[in-house]
Amino acid sequence: MTAALLTCQPARQPVRRRAIACAGAALVALALPTLAQADALTLATSGANGQGFTVKTQILVLMTLLGLLPALLMTMTSFLRYVIVLSLLKQALGLQQGLPARIVTGVALVLTMLTMRPVGEEIWQKAFVPYDQNKISMQVALQTAEQPLSRFMLAQTNKATLAQMAKLSGTEHIEKPEAQPFLVKLSAFVLSELKTAFQIGAMLFIPFLVIDIIVASVLMAMGMMMLSPLVISLPLKLLLFVLVDGWSLTVNTLITSVRAL
Repeated sequence: MTAALLTCQPARQPVRRRAIACAGAALVALALPTLAQADALTLATSGANGQGFTVKTQILVLMTLLGLLPALLMTMTSFLRYVIVLSLLKQALGLQQGLPARIVTGVALVLTMLTMRPVGEEIWQKAFVPYDQNKISMQVALQTAEQPLSRFMLAQTNKATLAQMAKLSGTEHIEKPEAQPFLVKLSAFVLSELKTAFQIGAMLFIPFLVIDIIVASVLMAMGMMMLSPLVISLPLKLLLFVLVDGWSLTVNTLITSVRAL
């Protein structure tokens, strides 16, 4: 440490450069003992069977999972279905500016938390808590957490879509859906969610499309071609949506469309 500080003594250097050089030398001098002791530490952690990831691998896995958390939320839960249906409903109502995208995402996220609560509780109790108490290794925790997620995804996945993805991945010889690789089940689940979301969105689009056609026909018959049909149809669509309690019906349709485990 003293030798590192003595190297910063030339008086001809500018004050700012000397300060930066001194700080860098001090940091290097302080870090060397720590780096020298790092090799002496035991980085292996033992699981239930005496096997497990090293600390470096665990940190890498955890940081990767945290970085992929938004993608995992969209692909492994019902969030994809909810946000697509709500976005289509927003477009059908003509509320491109009146309903911010953050509101749609927030509503979809709340509904996803409500739907995925049983799965999350099972993962917390069977995977995270034992791992936090050092009763199981990270490998066992990840395998345990995969089981409820796989059951949820298979409950929403179309069998034809799963068979197609299994054929594309070369695992069509596996008869049981539960035995399919996780990526095959995930890809089939995403495609099934997209199909279901578009089906629900098309059903929601039809009433508002009829209102737009009627308003456009009436304005055309009255010779009011310069008046945008949206000016007349938007209040009518909002009035109809409020009268039938559209938000409750939409949320009920979305929640009940997700099959329970």
